[in-house]
Order: sequence, then structure tokens, then C-alpha cells
Amino acid sequence: MSGPFQLPDLPYAYDALAPVISSDTVTLHHDKHHAAYYNALNGLVEGTAMAEMTLEEVVVKSGNDASLAKMFNQAGQAWNHIIYWEQMAPGGASTPSGKLAEMIDRDFGSFDEMKAQFVQTAVTTFGAGWAWLAMDGGKLELISSSNAGNPLAMGKTTLCGVDVWEHAYYLDYQNRRPDHVKAVLDSAVNWSYVGERLEDAL
Repeated sequence: MSGPFQLPDLPYAYDALAPVISSDTVTLHHDKHHAAYYNALNGLVEGTAMAEMTLEEVVVKSGNDASLAKMFNQAGQAWNHIIYWEQMAPGGASTPSGKLAEMIDRDFGSFDEMKAQFVQTAVTTFGAGWAWLAMDGGKLELISSSNAGNPLAMGKTTLCGVDVWEHAYYLDYQNRRPDHVKAVLDSAVNWSYVGERLEDAL
């Protein structure tokens, strides 16, 4: 892949998230879909000042300029998937601790209630998009975004995101989006990683 933006390697083996997410889905999702966003983005930034920016800077700039919507679609998805892959880990912490646990209890009542609301946010995201746990003004919130949308472009802190584009789950769950989201939150997300993102932002 040529260009200023390079697809990161997966932080684990392709089969490491099975059975929550199968090796076939991870391979297709990372090597085809995620790679395609990088390839398209590199083509769009070629010869522009954005080729010298960080990916985060491109996301923020293009996400707040309607004339750059085509670029945001690629940059946003490239960045979204970095969070997506990094937040999951085989054998990761299945529950939050420390400040994250405190804030979840404060803002949602309990971890189980937060997960239930997270699933509902994902299920009611129309069409392709994402469901996010984010922080804004020191308060946790759940956000639904369409297509490549993300909290970064909204000026919020991104903590955790679940991809609800069909390519993320259809091989494994067909049309059962709620089952996919629940399984990811229960058994794939490493909540220690999410807590570290929170701590870094505080």
C-alpha cells in the first residue's frame, strides 16, 4: 500500500476473536474493507496539504467541511476501524474497573444497563453506521452515527465503538445485529483498554 496513511496490522491473530467474530469475518473486514478505506484515502489526499496531516487531523477537518464529505467517508472509516480492532482482545478484561467503572455507574446506573443501552443504540442505528461510548464534558454518553461518523469529528472523546455495517457481522450473525453487538460487548471488548482511553483523556 503506497501513500502517507498505512493500514495497521491486526493486534492479534485472525482467529483470536472466535467464536464472537470468526476468522473469515476478521480477514474480510480487515484485509479487504479496512484496507480499501486506506487505499481510497491515499488517492484522495495525494497532492494536497492533507497528505502531511495525521489521520486524526484529516478526520476532524473533513468531518466538519461538507465539501470534503468524500474524504471524510474514507478517513473516518480508516480511523474508526483502528479503534474497533484495538479495543478488542482475546482474554481481555470483561468488566470495567477504576474510573471507567465509577463513571459508568454514575451515568448509566450499572455496567449491565450501559450494555443494554449500547445494544439498543446499535440496533436503532439505521442502515450502515456505528454505536459509540464517548465522553463529552466529563460525562459518558452513547452515540449513534451513520456511515463513517464518529465522536472524534464531533469534538468528543471516543472510548469504544461497535461497527454495525453488515460486513462486520453478516457472515457470523446474518440479520441478528443485536446478538452480534451483545457478544462483542460481553466477550470481545477489553474493558481495560477502554478504561485506559478514558484515563488518557481526563
